[in-house]
Amino acid sequence: MLTTDSRQVEDWRELRARLTASAPAERSRLLADTARRTRRSVVQMISKAGQGHIGGDLSVTDILTTLFAYTLRIDPAQPDLAGRDRFILSKGHCAAALYSTLAFTGYFSPAALSTFMAPLSELNGHPNRNKIPGVETNTGPLGHGLPVAVGQAVAAKLTRSGARVFVVMGDGEMQEGSNWEALMAASHFGLDNLVAIVDRNRLQQGARTEDTNALDPLDERLAAFGCEVREIDGHDYDALIDAFRPSTTGKPVAIVANTTKGKGISFIEDRVEWHHKVPSAEQVELALEELA
Repeated sequence: MLTTDSRQVEDWRELRARLTASAPAERSRLLADTARRTRRSVVQMISKAGQGHIGGDLSVTDILTTLFAYTLRIDPAQPDLAGRDRFILSKGHCAAALYSTLAFTGYFSPAALSTFMAPLSELNGHPNRNKIPGVETNTGPLGHGLPVAVGQAVAAKLTRSGARVFVVMGDGEMQEGSNWEALMAASHFGLDNLVAIVDRNRLQQGARTEDTNALDPLDERLAAFGCEVREIDGHDYDALIDAFRPSTTGKPVAIVANTTKGKGISFIEDRVEWHHKVPSAEQVELALEELA
């Protein structure tokens, strides 16, 4: 099991304090700088490992950055703190972005990122809660994260902990029936402490979502299942912060975060082949230049 990096925790606390005290423009700049560091880390991790899911990692980075740097009620020095907010990455194949975010938050040392997907590394291809602090449940098989989040939101209600539960799903993942069953249950139980975020990059393995099994009108479908729906630009930090606010209707919140797969790297953006393609050495150099 990886352990807390106290120095990184202090850096994270300093960043959170600056974000809280900053005007919106400065806050967005700080979040953008943090996200850029994560994206650079993702490129380096996947390049070294020779495997990974770079497109989806880059599309979800701004969501993860905003949650961990600004929104979530957490203490990385106490990963099991009672009453903490929970986060689940249901699209667990995008583990590189989560690992980088957790490391820079202080849950473990960023030095461990160099072991991504190496033999016997704690940082394997999908998050494992028994190996990595900050991971609330193992994910990988699609359609599992939201049902688990519903259970955690029910538990938070029963214990009156005040915890909110956030879960990020891929949009292709919304073709799994288990997600819609979970949304029906969330609505039935009035889980206004649940925030379901769809990383709407419109691409999945091998094709566009709308060519595979159309999801639109996704906002109307989520509303029909009893959610308070918020549709935003998933790369706009102000919009993300506003969308992560508590429910105003007593319903579960569902966020359609419109994103670009491969965001931040011109030759990867919105290209289906980069679902799990690995950049060459030359492409890594170009990518890091764009993310400088």
